[in-house]
Amino acid sequence: VRVHNLVPEDIWSKRYTEINAFERQLAYSGTTIVKFFLHIDKDEQLKRFRDRLDDSTKQWKISASDYTEREYWDAYQEAYMDALSTCSFNYAPWYVIPANHKWFRDLAVSQILVDTLERLKMKYPEPTVDLTAIKKMYHAEVAEESGLPAVELMSTEKQVKEKKGKKKRKNKKKKKP
Repeated sequence: VRVHNLVPEDIWSKRYTEINAFERQLAYSGTTIVKFFLHIDKDEQLKRFRDRLDDSTKQWKISASDYTEREYWDAYQEAYMDALSTCSFNYAPWYVIPANHKWFRDLAVSQILVDTLERLKMKYPEPTVDLTAIKKMYHAEVAEESGLPAVELMSTEKQVKEKKGKKKRKNKKKKKP
């Protein structure tokens, strides 16, 4: 819209305020917002266009405007930078990721997401039911189906779990140098 002058500046520039208000409302209601701008340079873009032309499995990605829009590279960069700097706040940050190398792009994005999730300090919710009662019902039903007394079945399951736990501890000890 901005690059091609589809609407006047007084209209598109107000959208920043609307975006910020919307994201602020989301954040204040408990939504975590993380935004990524995957930036490739002009040479890398041209290389990827070439790869798309040469590789039949990538040709579906080609659009008619791929080359005509390159004429506006600088205008797009200016528009992106204005949007990123105007709409990035601690409650809704933009991360500009160098994306010429896909391995680095993937590493950077995944690290930011992991860090963001860890900061949330999420925990499994506490059960809202009586687990002891449900376990008794479960063991009674399984015992009935297997023809074993429930007490014998529970002790057999406990022995299996203990053996698995011992194997895990034993394997961990072996791995230490």
